[in-house]
Amino acid sequence: MDSALILYLLIVALILFTIIYHYAQDKKLLKSVTNSYRGTRTERLMVLMLLKLGIPPQTIFHDLYLKKQGDNYCQIELVVATKVGIIVFEIKKYNGWIFGQANQTYWTQLLAYGKQKYRFYNPILQNKKHIEDLKKQLPQFQNVPFYSIIVFFGKCSLKNFDYIPDSTFLVKSSNAIQVVKEILEHNEPTFYSSKREIVNLLQSATLNGENEKIKTRHIQNIKRNFRY
Repeated sequence: MDSALILYLLIVALILFTIIYHYAQDKKLLKSVTNSYRGTRTERLMVLMLLKLGIPPQTIFHDLYLKKQGDNYCQIELVVATKVGIIVFEIKKYNGWIFGQANQTYWTQLLAYGKQKYRFYNPILQNKKHIEDLKKQLPQFQNVPFYSIIVFFGKCSLKNFDYIPDSTFLVKSSNAIQVVKEILEHNEPTFYSSKREIVNLLQSATLNGENEKIKTRHIQNIKRNFRY
């Protein structure tokens, strides 16, 4: 066999081995926080990014279903408990141009050079409501800082966004980890009066995401609210 061909085959084999190895390592790392069937692919990518940053897996909570009044649940994609406070993520995947203001109910997505236009609910307001729902759960949350990070995956461009509220960050996925670093580095450590109660709450909400009845009820409530 020609030596050049042998070298080529060895390089291909090495590349394939590297890809398979890194995939297995990522899958194992992700398993320390969540399962491969939970949430969306972009949510799981964000979890991996946090783990590779060095965030302890026991402080990352993915795909939470937070119990509210009656049979209502609030679905939160990702929560991280840190030394400086609670970081709540809202994760989107869009292409095209994204327009909106922090206080507008709906934002606009433009595709095909403006020929296609779609509206979607303002993720800043969406995540603000998630934080409000979390704060109602425990008295300890009232004195703990909360940070809202809205992360956009996909080939999108965020246009003309002004007046972003304090402790709220609107970023592309490529900048998400840098924002997390800045939050951790530029804020003072906070005092948790009962870390165990907070962890129990977040763990319980995460376990709710394994309950098909809860997930089905949540979807039904969303459809009912949307219809009216």
